Amino acid sequence: MADVGTLRIDHSPAQERYEAILVSDSFGEDEVVGYLDYVSEPYQVVLTHTVVREQYSGHGYAGQLVRFVLEDIRASGKQVVPVCSYVQRFIERHPEFADMAVPVPQ
Repeated sequence: MADVGTLRIDHSPAQERYEAILVSDSFGEDEVVGYLDYVSEPYQVVLTHTVVREQYSGHGYAGQLVRFVLEDIRASGKQVVPVCSYVQRFIERHPEFADMAVPVPQ
C-alpha cells in the first residue's frame, strides 16, 4: 500500500491486481477509481489491462497508477511486458521506464 497524494495504490498479489483508491477527505467512503491487472512470471510481469472508471477519467489517476506499478516492478528486479496499450503509451512517453520493457510477443 502506498499513498500518492489523495490516491492510494493497493497491491493484491493473490489477485494479480493493483487498485487505485481515492481516499476520502473526511467522512465519505474511499472509492476504487481504477485498477491494473497483470500476470506474474518468474522473470517478468505481463501488464494486461488498465481501467479507470469513466467518471474519474481525465484526472491523471491512470498515469499515477501505472507509474507506481512500474516503480514497484523495477524494485523487484523484473522486466515488464506491456500488453496493455495504455502502459505501452506511458512507457513511450516516459523513457525512464523503457529499459525494463520487453517486446510484446506477436
